[in-house]
Amino acid sequence: MTEPRTTEPRNRDRRPSLAGRLARLGFTDAGRAQRLVREAEAADGVRLDGPLLEALLGVLGGTADPDLALGALLRLLAAADEHGEGAGLRAALADEDGTRDRLTAVLGASAALGDHLVRHPGHWHVLRDHHAGFGDVRAELLAAVGARPGDAEPVAASAGSAAPAALRVAYRRRLLDLAGRDLVGAADVARVAAELADLAAAALEAGLAIARAEVPEHPSCRLAVIGMGKCGGRELNYVSDVDVVFVAEARDGAPEDAALRAATRLAAATMRACSASTEEGSLWEVDAALRPEGKAGPLVRTLASHRAYYERWAKTWEFQALLKARPVAGDADLGARYIDAVAPIVWAAAEGEDFVEDVQAMRRRVEADLDRRGAEAERQLKLGPGGLRDVEFAVQLLQLVHGRTDETLRSPTTLEALADLSRGGYVGREDAAALTSAYRFLRRVEHLLQLHRLRRTHLVPDDEDELRRLGRALGLRTDPVGEFTALWRRHAREVRRLHEKLFYAPLLRAVARLPEEEARLTPEAARTRLEALGYNDPAGALRHIEALTAGVSRRAAIQRTLLPVMLGWFADAPDPDAGLLGFRQVSDALGTTPWYLRLLRDDITVAERMAWVLGASRYATDLLLRAPEAVAMLAGDAELAPRPHDALRAEALAAVRRHAPSTAADAATAAAEDAVTVVRALRRRELFRVAVADLLGLADVTAVGEALTDIAAVTVEAALRAATDAVEARTGAPLPTRMAVVAMGRFGGRELGYGSDADVMFVHDPLPGADERAADRAARAVAEELRRLLSLPASDPPLAIDPDLRPEGRRGPLVRTLASYAAYYARWSEPWETQALLRADPMIGDPGLRDRFRALIDPIRRPPGGIADDAVRQIRRLKARMESERLPRGADPRLHVKLGPGGLSDVEWVVQLIQLQHAHDVPELRTTRTLAALDAAVGADLLDPADAEVLAAAWKLATRIRGAVMLVRGRASDLLPTDNRSDRSAVARVLGHATAGDLLEDHRRCTRRARAVVERVFYGYAD
Repeated sequence: MTEPRTTEPRNRDRRPSLAGRLARLGFTDAGRAQRLVREAEAADGVRLDGPLLEALLGVLGGTADPDLALGALLRLLAAADEHGEGAGLRAALADEDGTRDRLTAVLGASAALGDHLVRHPGHWHVLRDHHAGFGDVRAELLAAVGARPGDAEPVAASAGSAAPAALRVAYRRRLLDLAGRDLVGAADVARVAAELADLAAAALEAGLAIARAEVPEHPSCRLAVIGMGKCGGRELNYVSDVDVVFVAEARDGAPEDAALRAATRLAAATMRACSASTEEGSLWEVDAALRPEGKAGPLVRTLASHRAYYERWAKTWEFQALLKARPVAGDADLGARYIDAVAPIVWAAAEGEDFVEDVQAMRRRVEADLDRRGAEAERQLKLGPGGLRDVEFAVQLLQLVHGRTDETLRSPTTLEALADLSRGGYVGREDAAALTSAYRFLRRVEHLLQLHRLRRTHLVPDDEDELRRLGRALGLRTDPVGEFTALWRRHAREVRRLHEKLFYAPLLRAVARLPEEEARLTPEAARTRLEALGYNDPAGALRHIEALTAGVSRRAAIQRTLLPVMLGWFADAPDPDAGLLGFRQVSDALGTTPWYLRLLRDDITVAERMAWVLGASRYATDLLLRAPEAVAMLAGDAELAPRPHDALRAEALAAVRRHAPSTAADAATAAAEDAVTVVRALRRRELFRVAVADLLGLADVTAVGEALTDIAAVTVEAALRAATDAVEARTGAPLPTRMAVVAMGRFGGRELGYGSDADVMFVHDPLPGADERAADRAARAVAEELRRLLSLPASDPPLAIDPDLRPEGRRGPLVRTLASYAAYYARWSEPWETQALLRADPMIGDPGLRDRFRALIDPIRRPPGGIADDAVRQIRRLKARMESERLPRGADPRLHVKLGPGGLSDVEWVVQLIQLQHAHDVPELRTTRTLAALDAAVGADLLDPADAEVLAAAWKLATRIRGAVMLVRGRASDLLPTDNRSDRSAVARVLGHATAGDLLEDHRRCTRRARAVVERVFYGYAD
């Protein structure tokens, strides 16, 4: 805002207005600033004369918030005049550059300290050149409460309210001194954090002196205050909870119980002295929740009690907290003995059997809590992605793992520990430098945020003015908001990247044969680190890493870039060792191709997905190893979408046409085998596509079943075409009959799993005028050739053709004519065969024959009026017999997802009974799909919606479990894994459960509810 234009001639006074000058200096409300200056010049006593104004304007314009600084300065000058400090302050502002810089910097960055100066104008002296940074802070704060600093146990002059208020005034006086040096760059972020921790320690000592005045029996005990967290690590914020633990002991001759009661009163009074609100506000919250048993435990314990707790009961996070323990107040000898007692326990923590699991669980909890914060998480300096916690958590974990054997890693301060880790080779030098730079930046921003109003916050503001102040405080002047946001986001991304990599880069520097001065890790240290990541065979992992990264080739160089990140992703998968082994095998197969490593390097999604797939699924890994080029489809979700049936069919049949046989019998056989080999390779590729989509959560259980059915149908149809061509080539004549393949069971229901057989029936219909026996021989030859072609040894999962659901089962002919099927179903069909036809789908072969077969079986499986009551009773008896006879010997029925109570069989028999009874009258029930039939039953009011929901949930979970078992193990099973802990855990992880126990509980709950519905709906039992 500028002064109004005048109409005076342009050659009169061309000097710029004060408002314009202020605007150019950075004032956002230049008009208001001009008014404040003019009012000050006109006020009695001339608060700002011309020379002083000239000396101040440029400095004020260089502050974080010039408007804030000017307003606070004018209020300070007025207050100083009232207290007789005005002349001295003006002289210092005019003559002392350092004083002027520090004072204006404080006033432009901290409204709270500006208010403090107005209340206590004499405190400006701590910002003077000859004063800044000097003096014993402990002595100063003790003296402020009337205690003698030289006493062994200083006692405040009184226990009244005056002492806590005086403590706050003295504390903020020292805070003012530190902020002044901080804001002009005279103290870096590490120095500031250390001095803040020392200031907090001095305040706790003064608070303890106030407590002694309040607790007359204090001589009966010794009390030490142990700083934890950032206070203990000498890396405190401007405003933060101060974490402490109290340890006490009785003095000689004093009863321990009485001494502990006195110590508890002392501890509580100390906390109040610092935390309570007074006319001068409060300092910060004193938090003793890190003590043994947390808030549920006693506030004060003896040293022996502390030691006993940590030796027997402490959790991993408590050892992590103890990394930063430091005596900060009270009895120094007792505090030192406390540290000596707990240190050996802390550094032995990594030897615990469940140490790695506990650390991983802590990390998952932190990330889960962060996810619940939503959009706010992105603005969190502390907990957000790439925030301070990412740095601190990683550094502390490395310290716990390696500090037990390397005492140089035991610093409680993050930046010092990071430097030590770099010097020891545990973190690469470049990574450590980048992480240090980012951490310093984030801590600096955190300090500036809190300094503004002296409030505890870790949230980057979204207000434009506040962002502008932050940017200017950091020296960003061209575009403070944009530059700050870009810089912050860049540092956050780097922290997040390095957080994921931190464990792994030093390992690579050791095993990738780098220069001697950088390769400092021993093989044993590397194995320990791999074990901490969750690798069961660190020595084997090291061999894989050495093989991948050895040499000076471009391939080795790219692998050295990729592996630090990928090792962490392997560690996040259920089987890190298998993941790394699979990666080595795929890399050996594709490493010389120009696109493979470039794809992994340039598209990190491919590498991350590859790590998860290889570490989670033996089935998918085997598929990929047989066709390594399929890794390219990991690049995007679109590549992993199941391909349409028509596209697959066209590709498969084109392959068969390309291998059309000649007339020679041997050549015809070879051509058919070659054609089916190509088709099976297509199937292998598509199985990998579906498996990866399943593992990554990109395809639900219905989509997986549909896709696997399409793949099987295309494979069978192509094999049928190749077999037909081969038989015709051998006989030298066209096939004298039409053929079709009827999909049955889960194949017909379009619900195939990874390990499912293809249940089929073969039907043929001789051509007019053809000899029926010749037609039958030809059809049988084609069916047998089809089965032979699909059972040839190959490097892909087998597709077993199972024709046992045909009439008369294994005793009946492999192929029947349509008329034979009609005769059999008319005279001999059993109720179970009628039930089996519910899922029959003649989906392959001659279209006309398929339609005629469908017309034949529809009246049988959907009889008018539904099946007879006697047939219903037979079906129920058969189901009951199956439940007792078909379970594998020794199997726990509750863990059998197919035949167990509430399993797949239960759900499907309920659906099929409803179809047999009502499908003739309800067209929507005429489906081979289980879930579609459930929906139709609800729509026709044949099934309660709640019951259908229970049955659908049980069916989906059981189907997903079967699929996950196959994906994880590489072999099919209908039982939840019980014999292998890692498989159990892996199946649970693949299904999205945190633990195997969670999966088991989910399964039990679903099956229990489903069985209750089956008892009522299928068997007709009352609730």
